[in-house]
Amino acid sequence: MTTGRLLALLAVVPLLAGAALVGPAAPAAVAGPASVTAAGTAAGELYVSKTWCPAGTPATRDGSAAKPFCTISEAAAVAGPGQTVLVQPGEYQENVKFTRSGTEAAPITFRAINVSWQWARVGKFNTGAVTGTILDLTGVHDVVVEGFVVYGANYADGVRLKDVNRIRLDKLTILGGAYGPTAVRISGASDDVTLSRSFLRNFAGPSVTVESGVTGTTVTASQLDVSGLVATDAPGLTATGNTVNTQCRRGIELAGASPGASIRNNIVVTDRLRQPTCANSVEATAVTVSAESAPQTSTDHNLIDPLGGGLPYVWAGSQYPTLAPFVEATGQATHDIVADPKLTWAAGQDRGYLETREGSPARDSADAGARGALDTDMLDNSYADDPAVSNTGTGSGYRDRGAVEAQGPATQDPVRLERKVGGGPFDVVARTGLHSPWPVERERAAYAYKFTDEPYWRVSDSGTAEHTLRRAGSACVQVQASQSDFRVASTYLEPVCTQVGARYVPVAPTRLLDTRIPIGVNYAAPVGANGTISLPIESIAGVPVADISAVVLNVTVTQPTAAGFITVYPTGGGWPNASNVNFVAKETVPNQVTVPVVNGSVSFHHSGQGTVHLVADLQGFYAESGSGFAPVSPVRVLDTREGAAVPIPANGTRPLDLSGRLPAGATAAVLNVTVTRPRANGVLKVFPYGLAVPTASNLNFVTGQTIPNLVTVPVVNGQVSLHNQSSGTTHVVADLAGWFSPNATQTFVPITPTRVADTRDGTGLSGRGSRPLAARETVRFPALMPTVNCVPACPAPTALVGNVTVTGPTAPGVLIAYPAGQPRPTASNVNFVTGETASNAAVVAVGSGIELYNSSAGTAHAVVDQSGYFIGPAS
Repeated sequence: MTTGRLLALLAVVPLLAGAALVGPAAPAAVAGPASVTAAGTAAGELYVSKTWCPAGTPATRDGSAAKPFCTISEAAAVAGPGQTVLVQPGEYQENVKFTRSGTEAAPITFRAINVSWQWARVGKFNTGAVTGTILDLTGVHDVVVEGFVVYGANYADGVRLKDVNRIRLDKLTILGGAYGPTAVRISGASDDVTLSRSFLRNFAGPSVTVESGVTGTTVTASQLDVSGLVATDAPGLTATGNTVNTQCRRGIELAGASPGASIRNNIVVTDRLRQPTCANSVEATAVTVSAESAPQTSTDHNLIDPLGGGLPYVWAGSQYPTLAPFVEATGQATHDIVADPKLTWAAGQDRGYLETREGSPARDSADAGARGALDTDMLDNSYADDPAVSNTGTGSGYRDRGAVEAQGPATQDPVRLERKVGGGPFDVVARTGLHSPWPVERERAAYAYKFTDEPYWRVSDSGTAEHTLRRAGSACVQVQASQSDFRVASTYLEPVCTQVGARYVPVAPTRLLDTRIPIGVNYAAPVGANGTISLPIESIAGVPVADISAVVLNVTVTQPTAAGFITVYPTGGGWPNASNVNFVAKETVPNQVTVPVVNGSVSFHHSGQGTVHLVADLQGFYAESGSGFAPVSPVRVLDTREGAAVPIPANGTRPLDLSGRLPAGATAAVLNVTVTRPRANGVLKVFPYGLAVPTASNLNFVTGQTIPNLVTVPVVNGQVSLHNQSSGTTHVVADLAGWFSPNATQTFVPITPTRVADTRDGTGLSGRGSRPLAARETVRFPALMPTVNCVPACPAPTALVGNVTVTGPTAPGVLIAYPAGQPRPTASNVNFVTGETASNAAVVAVGSGIELYNSSAGTAHAVVDQSGYFIGPAS
C-alpha cells in the first residue's frame, strides 16, 4: 500500500456483514465537528497579525486569535464599544482611518503589542507606496490608540485628529516624514484629547500642532524632538511632565487666544545638538505665551536648559532673558530651574528616548499634583526615589521633571512556570519580577509572556500570568521584563517549562479503522511492507481534536502474510523507534495503544515484509475534562483457575465485581486481562456491566494459547463484564493496575513513543551492557522524564504508560513490571513461550523506578517503549 496520508475523515461506519472481529457501538460517542466560539471574540478582543492571518479575502478572517485580520484597517471597520484590537508585531504599510466610536464607559482600544525588537510598525516603513496621513481620526469619540510606531509620509501629517472627543493617544512613537507639516495635528471642534507617554519627532514643522477651536488638550509624559508644541486659539491646554528637545525652535508656544493653560514639570531644551548658541534667541524660547493666552495660564516646576542662548520665557509680549525678572514680574515659575538637565539618549533604534544622567536637577523635584500628571512616566514606570538626591518635589517628593523617571538598577527574579494549585489540569502560572533597590511609589515593570501553544505575546504590568493550555504535555513560556516599555531590548531568557496532564474520558467502543471493509480508509486493502496509513480524527464526543491530547485504541493485527510489528504514533513526528503490536504470519493479535493526537491524526506503520490488515477500536481519550487516575501496584482480581472458580463457558458472560477494590464513583478500571487454556478459537470482550455484549473485542485467541492484553474499561456500580465469544471454555486472569475517578488526581502526559529500556543494546539499563535477562533476573530502569528546562522542577512520573515486549526467550514464562522498591506481585504483564516475540501494553506505577522480572527458567530479551506517564496534582 502506498505510504501517505489518507484523506478520509473520522466517521462512524455501520458494521458490515462478516466483520466479526470488532465493530462500532454507541455511534454518538464519536461526533461531527464541534462549534467553537473564537476566543478573541468572546473576550471582547480582536486580533491583527500580518504573520498569522489566513490568506484570502477579508471574509476569511474574523479577528479571532485563530483567524486574525491582516490589516489594522480591517479591524477598524468592525471594532465596537468595549473591544480591544490587539495588533501584533509586524509591518503594516497602510493608512488607517478610524470611523467607529466607543462610549465614555466603553471606548474602542487599538493596542500595539510591542516586545524587544518586535514592534507594530504602521505607515511608510520600508515602502514608498504609502502617502498622506497615516492615522486619521475624524468625527469619532472614545477611542484609544496605543503603542504604534508611526512612520509619516512625505509632505503629510503623521497623525490627524479632527472634530473628535475623548481621544487618547498613548505610548506612540511618531516619526514625521520628510517635509511633514506636523507629527500630530489636532483640529476642528475637538475636545478632551490626550497625548501621553509618546515620542514625537518632526523636522519641518511642530511635533504637535493644536489648531483654533480645539479645547481641553493634554500633552503629558511625552517627548517632542527637533520641534516642539504650538497651540493657537486652543484654550485649556495642559502640558505636564514632557521633555521638549528642539533645535533652535520654540519649545512650548501658546498663540492667539489660548487661555487657561497649565505648563508644569517639563524639561525644555532648545539646542538639542549642544552647539551653542542659537542664532535667534527669541525663536529658541523655551515657553512662549501670547497676551491673549496669559489669563488663567500658569507655569511652574519646569527645567530649562540655558545652553542654546534662547529665552526662558516670552510672556504676554514681554521677553525675559533670565528667569529671575520673569518670576518677579509675574509671580509664576517660582520652582523653575534654569540649568543643564543632563540628558542622554537611550538606544532603542526607532523607539529611542531621552533620559537623565546622574546629577540631573530634574530628579526628585517635580510637582506631583500638577494638572495632567500621570501615575507612571513615559515608559510606564513608577516614580522612584534617587537616594543620591534630596527630595524637593511635592507629594512623595521624588517625582522627576520631564517624561522619563530615573530608575535604580533592576534585578529580575528567575522565571518560574508552575501548574496552578487548585486549578484545572491545564492551568499554569508564570512568575517573575523586576526589582530595584530604590524606593518607588509602587513597584511596576512591563512583562511580556509567550506560551508554548500561542503564537502571540501578551504584555502586562504583572509579574504573574495565568494560562490554560488546550492539550497535555510540555507547557513552556518565554518571558521578557522591561523598564523601558520594551524600547530597549531586555535580557533574553531561555523558555522555562512544566508538564500538564490530561484526564480520561471513556467511551463505548467505536470502530475507527478497518482496512478490510473499509472504515477510516478510502478503499479496502491491506497495509504493505513498510507501509504507513494515517487516521484523521475530527472530534470525539463533541470535543474538537485540537482539545484532545491522546486517544486510547485497541489495535488488532489480522491476516498478516509475514512476521513484523506495528508502530502507532502521532502523525507528522516521524516514525519512532518503538513498537506496539508484534505478530507472525497468519496470527491475529490485539494490543491497547495510547497515542498522542498531533496534526489531527494518528499514524500506523507496518515494519515487516508481506501485508497486514489493521483494525482500531476507540476506547477513550484524554482531554481537559474527565476523570483522574489512581495507579496501584498490580493486584490479581480474577483467576478462574483457582478455588471454586470455573472457566467461562462457551459464549458465556461473567461479571467481575471490583467494588471492593474501586472507590464509589469510579468511571473506568485498568486491567491486564489474560486468556489461558482456551478450548477453541475466539475473542474475549470486556465491557461495562449491564450493557449488551458489544461487537468490539479485546483479546483474540486460538486453542490452547495464553495471551494477555491491557484493557481500560468503563465500570458500572464498580462492576464490569467479560464475554467469551467462542465454542469452547476458557480461563481468564485479570490484574488491576489502577482506576479512573472524578476524585482521582493523577493526570496523563502523552509523549511520542520512545524506547526507554532494551536489553539487546543496554538502553536505559545503565552499566548492564547488552545481554538478555537471565532466568529469574530483575532489572531496574527509570521512567522517561522530559528534557525541557522545568523551573522549579518537572512533575515526577507516578506511573508509566507504555508497551512491554519479550523477544528471543529460551523457555516459557511471564514478564512482570512493577514499582521498584515494592514487593514483586503475582500479576503478570507479558506471557510468552519459547522463541516467541510477544508484547502487551502496560500501566505501571513508579516507585524508585520500574523493575522488570523474568519468571522463566531461560533467558529472554526485554524491550519497553514508553508512550506517556501520569503525574500527581499541583501542590
